[in-house]
Amino acid sequence: MAPATSLEKPAYYWGDEISPDDFYAQQGVRHAESHYTTPHGTLFTQSFLPLDAAAAPRALIFLTHGYGSDSGWLFQSIAITLAQWGFAAYCADLLGHGRSDGLHGYVWDVDAFADANLRYFHSVRDKPEFSGLKKFLFGESMGGGLTLLMCLKDPKGWDGVIVTAPLIVIPELMQPSKLHLFGYGLLLGLAESWAVMPENNIVRKAIKDPARGKLIASNPRRYKGKPRVGTMRNLARMCEYLQKNVEKIEMPLLALHGTSDVVAETEGSRILYDKAKSQDKTIKIYEDYYHSLLQGEPEEARAVVYGDIKQWLDDHC
Repeated sequence: MAPATSLEKPAYYWGDEISPDDFYAQQGVRHAESHYTTPHGTLFTQSFLPLDAAAAPRALIFLTHGYGSDSGWLFQSIAITLAQWGFAAYCADLLGHGRSDGLHGYVWDVDAFADANLRYFHSVRDKPEFSGLKKFLFGESMGGGLTLLMCLKDPKGWDGVIVTAPLIVIPELMQPSKLHLFGYGLLLGLAESWAVMPENNIVRKAIKDPARGKLIASNPRRYKGKPRVGTMRNLARMCEYLQKNVEKIEMPLLALHGTSDVVAETEGSRILYDKAKSQDKTIKIYEDYYHSLLQGEPEEARAVVYGDIKQWLDDHC
């Protein structure tokens, strides 16, 4: 999956040389796009399935991406890999992201965001043809935090959860200014959608491999503006809530984090692991890995993380 080298931004992360249908066929997966309407807005959705339609997938895995990203571009490489392993992978652009409804880059209500994705996931999970299959949740970064909210909303509906660099604790240097939040809060909600919060070069800080960083930054659907006031306020609230409530999580759990993550504090995964009531829980801390474990690390480092995920899934299917 080599990135394109054209001076113009490609339409797809693999370049413009082949069509999406041909690309997915080469990867050995079946791909489909659709939309799903929720009370909070309409989501753009995607599925990535094993190429052999006659064979049942090993399990269903439902993925949630991080802040500013979408379910396409490079994030879909995770879903493609899962499909190559024999799993059926489903994902959606979060509200306010990618091709879903909502002001771009605006996280106005984390509960609504989690509920919207959860409604779509339920619509797939509860199909009669999948009744005998195991179902897992997967979330990355902010999507990891939202995925944990889904676990708390629907604690009995899943056979396990995987989170990579989940946003549970915001590092001190990335925390929103309380003075800014207080000042904008005096405007009685008028400023919540304003893109005026300090920009912290998230992509550069999240990605270790410079070539991967350029590829991720070239995503035409990525939100590239300054953080919106309400986004930072709601992410801070989400982290505070998760720190107090992850102890209620009882399902099998795999938490993955890098020691050099300056976007989502590694301590968040440790809190999750230590507090969760899950009898079956595993934590993997990778020395000197950055935030984006599956998209932004060099190939050999990504292979280690993928290997740990595959081993965990093999053990639970």
